[in-house]
Amino acid sequence: MSDAHEEVLPPTVTKDPAGGPSIVTFGCRLNAYESEVMRTHARGAGLDDAIIFNTCAVTAEAERQARQAIRKARRENPAARIIVTGCAAQVNPGRFAEMAEVDQVLGNDAKLKAESWADFGAGLSERVRVNDIMSVKETAGHLIQGMEGRARAFVQVQNGCDHRCTFCIIPYGRGNSRSVPIGEIVTQVRALVEAGYNEVVLTGVDVTSYGPDLPGRPALGQMVRRLLAQVPELPRLRLSSLDPVEMDEDLWRLVAEEPRLMPHLHVSLQAGDDMVLKRMKRRHLRADAIAMCERARSLRPDMVFGADLIAGFPTETDEMFENTLRIVEECGLTWLHVFPYSARQGTPAARMPQVDKAVRKERAARLRAAGSAAVARYLQSQVGREAEVLAESEILGRTPHFAEVRLDRPAVPGSLLRVTLTGVEAETLTGKTAA
Repeated sequence: MSDAHEEVLPPTVTKDPAGGPSIVTFGCRLNAYESEVMRTHARGAGLDDAIIFNTCAVTAEAERQARQAIRKARRENPAARIIVTGCAAQVNPGRFAEMAEVDQVLGNDAKLKAESWADFGAGLSERVRVNDIMSVKETAGHLIQGMEGRARAFVQVQNGCDHRCTFCIIPYGRGNSRSVPIGEIVTQVRALVEAGYNEVVLTGVDVTSYGPDLPGRPALGQMVRRLLAQVPELPRLRLSSLDPVEMDEDLWRLVAEEPRLMPHLHVSLQAGDDMVLKRMKRRHLRADAIAMCERARSLRPDMVFGADLIAGFPTETDEMFENTLRIVEECGLTWLHVFPYSARQGTPAARMPQVDKAVRKERAARLRAAGSAAVARYLQSQVGREAEVLAESEILGRTPHFAEVRLDRPAVPGSLLRVTLTGVEAETLTGKTAA
């Protein structure tokens, strides 16, 4: 799984506080970021009555949920203009165009262009505007003032993916890999810091592939190093999902030496068995993932890892699954995103011998249980320590290691607090804020 679905979020509905369009976002944090870009464009085009569905194609279930939500929205808002965009609309525009509830379908490239929305607003657009995503060569930096209602800001540094993992439809929704120039990233991060954001997350579909399409071919580590040097007032920087074999030496030096780079790395792992990884057409093997985690911990002993894991990939035997289960402990993984394998029509894995759905579900449950046990051990190890916590709401925040903390008194969202970690309730730390 690429970074774009490193964490598949539940559908969210956000209404414009200024009375503009409503947006229903499915899928990943990159989609959530792009929804904010679209909100600005749609508002500028006068589409205040629109309901925009930003869809996800990572699973067939995500697409089904989107169609169901569209039908419900039409029943409840008969006069609204319904616009469908996102990865599912890019991959399968005809499926949405044939829905009577849908007014317009917009592809993933067009959705980020102000002129697409201006044409919609002026009634000058065709009903379906979806181009060949593989023809798109550039990704522009889109300046948004953070994410509405959220403490941390997300900055898109890359889009698309050049890899063709056998389970993944995302390259056909996002196109080939393309990077945002370093200068644009610096400009946006500087603006976000000036607007009061204390933490920025660099996000994309395949973040570790950043740079080869740009002049000078800067790698991800060089971009991050230059960003931190040029925005010294940024307190905290996070990276989203990383490929185990694509971390460059500049990035490793930052892990070792840069305290503003948060000690929490999310690994795009997917499995812990070599045969499954080969059949997934991943670029790493089991030993590569273990070596990455060991190197990161040797440079920064407090490093905490998250990981994506797919349970029940086609042909996965009990023995292969046990290798994946065992890597949770061998890599010392803490924050797991576990997905039962879901076949996507058009991908090679969908044509492989499938594992029974009940077995997939049972294996996913075992992985989640291992993840819950790892979280419990980690949180208990933090009790009694002091941490700098970023307040996400008045009562909840996150440590640099991404542990959630329930605060003992109201805080200003987005502020950084010194907190003594006093206990654990469920999968959340409790904390006493310094006076």
